[in-house]
Amino acid sequence: MRTLLLVVVSVLMVGLFGCATPEPVIPVDTAQIKPPEIAGYEAMKVPDNNTMTQAKVDLGKTLYYDKRLSADGTRSCYSCHLKENGLTDGKPTAIGAFEAKLPRSSPTMWNIGLHSEFYWDGRAKSLEAQIRAAWTGGNMGAGGKEKNRPSVEEVTAKINAVPGYKALFQKAYGGPATPDNIVQAVAGFVRTIVAPANTKWLRFRSGEAAAFSEEAQRGWKIFSDKAKCTNCHDGLLLTDQQYHNTGIGMDAEKPDVGRFVASKDEKDTGAFKTPTLLDISKSAPYFHNGSVATLEETVDLMTAGGKKNKFLDTKNLKAVKLNAKEKGDLLAFLRSLDVDYGVSEPAMPQ
Repeated sequence: MRTLLLVVVSVLMVGLFGCATPEPVIPVDTAQIKPPEIAGYEAMKVPDNNTMTQAKVDLGKTLYYDKRLSADGTRSCYSCHLKENGLTDGKPTAIGAFEAKLPRSSPTMWNIGLHSEFYWDGRAKSLEAQIRAAWTGGNMGAGGKEKNRPSVEEVTAKINAVPGYKALFQKAYGGPATPDNIVQAVAGFVRTIVAPANTKWLRFRSGEAAAFSEEAQRGWKIFSDKAKCTNCHDGLLLTDQQYHNTGIGMDAEKPDVGRFVASKDEKDTGAFKTPTLLDISKSAPYFHNGSVATLEETVDLMTAGGKKNKFLDTKNLKAVKLNAKEKGDLLAFLRSLDVDYGVSEPAMPQ
């Protein structure tokens, strides 16, 4: 009789108070992983307050592709960094949430975790700072400053309301989404966007000459020796991560002064960060304002020494004459810098 009474009481308790068997606790993934490496290049620096785990990277990848992270629900981070466009958006200048027209083009994401400064003018000093700025700024529109436009806190609440995200955040952080851990997770995934070892350029630089056609090998010699493109597009990353004035946009009525905005140094007027040339064949139009439509036009402009203006970087930009065959070889080299973006789009949590 006593046993039967206890069973009846238990059933009543479940019915009245919902005291069902508790959900299993999902353990937090604390096993640190290292970001991908490029052989011969220094290891990527990962902040102590945002160490990488597989759970964080997996979560960050999902968030990177999720349009619900934008204030208007129309675009994801990936929307501006498409694989078919060399991890740019293929537009002259970016279009943000609420169809905001942004002043500069979307830069490529290749090897961005190996950089030390971010944006065309280098104003962000960490990847996390850049991602937060893009989320709250025109790109994703979650600044909460405009009427009827959600803040990051409101967007985060919507993410927490998606049942499928609960387990992902629990495994990565031991609790619900916050603006900070969303930024950290996305940054963790972005640090994995590294050119794989089978990239022709990396194979060529490691001594495998046959990775390039004979035409492209000749183009490399023109690129490095005759045209001196390596003054700026240097090393395995094909960028010196410095800022140079090539004259692009300086003939506008109100020129974009580029690096000067961040540095306040007059010599940086009109200077922009050297982009990597990886995937360059796919990422037209070119330069920070997308003003040059084709790779051929870009080669012509740069081999002419850029566009003259008061702040032109004449130290690194020199005019060089190439005949038709040399130009063809140089273009063959540039078109051999393609990279395979092997990331598959994740299923969105529901």
